[in-house]
Amino acid sequence: MRIAVLGAGAMGLLFGGLLSRKNDVCIYGHRAEKVEEIKKNGVIIRENDGTELHLFPRAAVSGEDLREIPDVVMLFTKLLVSREVLEQNRGLFGPDTLLLTLQNGSGHEELLREFVEESRIVIGTTRHNSVLTGNTSVLHGGSGVTSIGSAHARNTLVYILAEEMSACGIETSISEDIRRFIWDKLFVNTSVSVVSGILQVPQGYLLDNPHAWSLVERLAREAVETARSEGFVFKPEKVLEGLHSLLEGARNGYPSIYADLRDGRKTEVDAISGSIVRTGHKNGIPVPSHEMVVELIHAMEGKTGQTV
Repeated sequence: MRIAVLGAGAMGLLFGGLLSRKNDVCIYGHRAEKVEEIKKNGVIIRENDGTELHLFPRAAVSGEDLREIPDVVMLFTKLLVSREVLEQNRGLFGPDTLLLTLQNGSGHEELLREFVEESRIVIGTTRHNSVLTGNTSVLHGGSGVTSIGSAHARNTLVYILAEEMSACGIETSISEDIRRFIWDKLFVNTSVSVVSGILQVPQGYLLDNPHAWSLVERLAREAVETARSEGFVFKPEKVLEGLHSLLEGARNGYPSIYADLRDGRKTEVDAISGSIVRTGHKNGIPVPSHEMVVELIHAMEGKTGQTV
């Protein structure tokens, strides 16, 4: 398949690199020097066990090299710049091109339908995470099943995409109820990820420290009640069991919000924890812990450049 990956961050490099094993992949980034480094040196993916993959997808500056219409465009940018990047690369979208997002949070379809028809929008979640360790190298901190599905209509190309992803080492399943999977991923991002980011610790710390786990549990229970208000029923203890299992398998993992706060970048907290807050307010569900998380992370973003 011809695949365009929008975004040369940790997840764009991970997926773009892995998919280039069997597909024609081009990663589009906004920094020319980084694009040149990908062209010259490829992408290095390091696993927790110390093994490395050295892969060579094509690369281009965002908005350039739009000669070929891809079968699939994958969006791996920060939500803050998604519209800008999609506009820059509008020339990639042909009449049959799929537009896939695995971005954190929910409600992305509203933006995506400005660029492709609803029948070609694919949304999903992934258990994979990675963090940049260099300009074109990443640490693959955790893995698991990636679930994707058509947002509004069945599209046979989605099944072909899932097969290609699985063949490249990204185990992928098709879900006919993908929004339930979106909620499942939100439980992770709005509890495990934000607590790891705020505390600036690897994910395994959340299992080992009872106070940290208490924060995870409180946030997860609030999110479960918010999901219920939208018609998605989850058992809290089952959700917590899943979070515990996830952390056991990714003790050395670091979520993207950890790296954002560490490096003084703006985070996606408004799209992640903020989505719980907005849904809770809409449906009359108290979400004080998530409200605190949103304010706390924004306060931490504001520390950049501050000195004692």
